[in-house]
Amino acid sequence: MWRNIASNFLTLALVLMVAIAAAVAWGRQQFTGPGPSETAQCVQVAQGASLNAVSNQLAEQGAVSSAYLFRAGVDYQGRAGQLKFGSYLVPPGASMEQISTAITAGGPSTCGTEVIFRVGVRANSVVLRDINPATGTYEERVKYDPATEAAPEAIVQAEQQHDARLRVAVAEGVTSWQIVEGLKAASFMAGELGEVPPEGSLAPDTYEIESGADRATLLAEMSRRQTAILAAEWEGRPFGLPYASPEEALIMASIVEKETGVPDERETVASVFVNRLEAGMRLQTDPTVIYGVTGGQGILDRGLRRSELDRATPYNTYQIDGLPPTPIANPGRAAIRAALNPASTDFFFFVADGSGGHAFARTLDEHNANVARWREIEAQRGQSTETPVQGGG
Repeated sequence: MWRNIASNFLTLALVLMVAIAAAVAWGRQQFTGPGPSETAQCVQVAQGASLNAVSNQLAEQGAVSSAYLFRAGVDYQGRAGQLKFGSYLVPPGASMEQISTAITAGGPSTCGTEVIFRVGVRANSVVLRDINPATGTYEERVKYDPATEAAPEAIVQAEQQHDARLRVAVAEGVTSWQIVEGLKAASFMAGELGEVPPEGSLAPDTYEIESGADRATLLAEMSRRQTAILAAEWEGRPFGLPYASPEEALIMASIVEKETGVPDERETVASVFVNRLEAGMRLQTDPTVIYGVTGGQGILDRGLRRSELDRATPYNTYQIDGLPPTPIANPGRAAIRAALNPASTDFFFFVADGSGGHAFARTLDEHNANVARWREIEAQRGQSTETPVQGGG
């Protein structure tokens, strides 16, 4: 009899062990397998929220199939006490494991509401965007010009939300003065700014910040990034470029940045100026002359006058040999890379071609023909043709 009891007990224990193993395997599959949500979802973790509250919230949203399984899985991973408040965008079909990783790793909010202060070449703007859960992309809701308009109530409220994403986006080709003036107008930042940083020393990029972030600290981060970018690109440069220092390469990059907005043209534009330097020709580029006129404080909303082209200044590359003394804007990484990796061409001239790009030429005769075509396009558009176009466009 005892033998039968023992045999039955062992059988029952074995069945229980198999059942437990199957349950664990099923639970693991549920935790790591695709989730039930058919659309991207914005998962919000409130400040100080418990795992139990977040698990129930996710189940109610339909992001997870079971609050209990999600809670058990996070606890098993040892992440129960690692929740980070914020808003997190999870893709369609995200697993419980993926959601667990997102809400315990933290970092900048990736969904919900974001306010972007954009520092542009021609103007600044503030944009309020909200995530569209159906597409997982941000959609613009409100936009205004801080120089001419008061902040809409929707943006004021968004800036005060603890989980709103705040960003400063600096466009390629803005000057250091434009960046400083822009940051002064960023209402969700704090702190005074001193002197304008050296031209070219700030990296155009998008910067995540917190409400009340110090303006000077952000400028320092912009400078740190630009220094790192220039050092990395300088280190990988090919042999034989006509630059005596990284600073000269940065000057060239700023000229390339201001001469073309077409990404595929940057290396070719750089090659024109490198060819000119190597041939002992003057650069003859309008953006440097414009910088000499404006000092980098705003834009020149007119063509250059003959008197300005004839006036000898440190930035008038129609009158001086070689590079100007400083950059004329803050170039992005792509322009820096182009200046240090110019295309191999025998072009010495270029001029606008009417399509947003440029026509390049090897000889002055070819260039003059391109200029004539551009003049015809200008005339058809009713634009002024007073400013001569020389080597630099």
